[in-house]
Amino acid sequence: MPNSAVFLDRDGTLNEDPGYLGDPDDLKLYPATGKALAYLKNILGFKLIVISNQSGIARGIITDEMVNAVNLHLNKLLEIDNVKIDAFYYCPFHPDFSSEEDCTCRKPSPELVFKAASDFNIDLNSSYFVGDAVSDIECGKNAGLKTILVKTGYGEDSFSILKKQNNFPTFVAQNLIEVLDFIKKDCIGEK
Repeated sequence: MPNSAVFLDRDGTLNEDPGYLGDPDDLKLYPATGKALAYLKNILGFKLIVISNQSGIARGIITDEMVNAVNLHLNKLLEIDNVKIDAFYYCPFHPDFSSEEDCTCRKPSPELVFKAASDFNIDLNSSYFVGDAVSDIECGKNAGLKTILVKTGYGEDSFSILKKQNNFPTFVAQNLIEVLDFIKKDCIGEK
């Protein structure tokens, strides 16, 4: 039976974005991240999958090991709320430092969403993409997902860019609690 998932950007969506996050000690979750994710997973039954661009690796600022350490620490912090991310997918490449072929995994490309959907047997029609950047919304749209722009991180700037492009997400939320409220209502068909 197919699963539904909430695909999530990491930096600026789940946690503060200090830029090229490589030290787990610098990871600061937004308030209520754990509670919102716990409800999505434990009550609503969604898989939680992080899809992120980590171009700091191509730039030589951070390493794969550092990204993995931050991801491990993120799940450790989420244990407080009895939840964890099911999988982390990231693109370590950037067009200024990597080949065009390597960069096919970079959001707004839906490549990593499709890989996760295949790995976890996910029904994209009943899934969502949540992020704070234009590339998150475009990635979600490119994968055929409902998209939610969260106004944390770069969300405010991204919203004005998307407005100018007349390229609106399915929903705009102030934070992950509003994301959760929207998904809850959407699942039970409330308007």
